[in-house]
Amino acid sequence: MRNEMTSPAGRKLKKSSQLKYIAGRLKRNKLAVAGLIIIIIMTLVAIFSPWLAPYQYDKTDLSNMFSPPTREHPFGTDELGRDILSRIMYGGRYSLRIGIISISCAAVAGAAIGSVAGYFGGKSDLLIMRVLDIIQAIPGLVLAIAVSATLGPGFTNCIIALAIGVTPAFARMTRASILNIRKMEYLEAATSINASNFRIISRHVLPNALSPLIVQSTMGIATAILIAASLSFIGLGVQPPTPEWGAMLAGGRNYITNYPHLVIFPGVTIMIAVLSLNMLGDGLRDALDPKLKD
Repeated sequence: MRNEMTSPAGRKLKKSSQLKYIAGRLKRNKLAVAGLIIIIIMTLVAIFSPWLAPYQYDKTDLSNMFSPPTREHPFGTDELGRDILSRIMYGGRYSLRIGIISISCAAVAGAAIGSVAGYFGGKSDLLIMRVLDIIQAIPGLVLAIAVSATLGPGFTNCIIALAIGVTPAFARMTRASILNIRKMEYLEAATSINASNFRIISRHVLPNALSPLIVQSTMGIATAILIAASLSFIGLGVQPPTPEWGAMLAGGRNYITNYPHLVIFPGVTIMIAVLSLNMLGDGLRDALDPKLKD
């Protein structure tokens, strides 16, 4: 029986059963399922926005500026007569991509740094952790502003600024997970057969530290979207006329008193995206935590 479970087919069957168990627990969390559905819908709308949007995001109509919500323009128009609904649909392409790409880069870099610190320990761990302490001593938004101001505004620089600020959190989380599993018997067995450090980390250590990284990544995307919107709001993020949600807020702030729909709809869209990601993250945390019983 043991040989069957340790064979490639047995490991594949075990992994499949674990995924089914996690999916079953996630399905029972209604808020998490709702968050997942909303995020999928927003992602699909962003991907297919060139075909779904009623207008081009940069199409202007100076004869129809500041129009309130109507049948032709359900979310109204902005100061240049551009359709706000179309711009929000296109804007998801930038806001969601910023969150996903920046957090993905931070997760990969943080996992690598945390793996080295947690597995080898000693002076390398001490040096890495002190550098992370210095970075984390700076508030995330302030660090993102400083990096963006140094590199200049723009889509790519915004991603770099966000990734730099979030990487230490992923590194610390990975290190903490590895410290808990570093002395497990299966690692000692891998060491006894002279497996390389790279193989041990990549095949045995990191896979067992993925659960908290997945949860942190989901919630990190929500935080990244908020910070990206903040950078765009102060002119250090994505620049007009690109329809990023934060940039849309910045464009409408001068007209908020007389034409509040210019900021209400982009703001509500950001709120829904962040709330959905947080609900999904909470559900994944509960589903992936073996200490939480059904």
